[in-house]
Amino acid sequence: MSGRVLVVDDNKVIRQLIRVNLELEGFEVVTAADGAECLDIVHRVQPDVITLDVVMPRLDGLRTAARLRSDARTRDIRIAIVSACTQLEVERGVAAGVDAFLGKPFEPSDLVNMVRRLAHGGPGAPGTPGGESSAGAPTEGQAAAAPGTGCG
Repeated sequence: MSGRVLVVDDNKVIRQLIRVNLELEGFEVVTAADGAECLDIVHRVQPDVITLDVVMPRLDGLRTAARLRSDARTRDIRIAIVSACTQLEVERGVAAGVDAFLGKPFEPSDLVNMVRRLAHGGPGAPGTPGGESSAGAPTEGQAAAAPGTGCG
């Protein structure tokens, strides 16, 4: 098993797309429909990686990431935003402690590679010493949409 991933997105089709691609690569996947559900189940699921959409009902992805980082029990879980985000939202994500970003639409191989790097915490994984994650320079396989586009 490559690790456990909690996939959080309000779009059922996107959740299933992410789930299938990760399960095909050996990940165990649990899903949640929004940030509030993520926070309800994260302690029971104990994921290695959480993928978050930004725009979701009840609790959005950036506020969810900030809450995960502020809780001693979840602060070390790797977090990736998988969403069509503006540069401002990428900067807010970095400030909230997000480890990686992947723009929608995405290539399944980019998703798998990003989650694998985060799950293994190896060199070059965003958010680790030597990683290249920053608001202005997403690492390989990561993308941030041009300013003016919305997150979804």
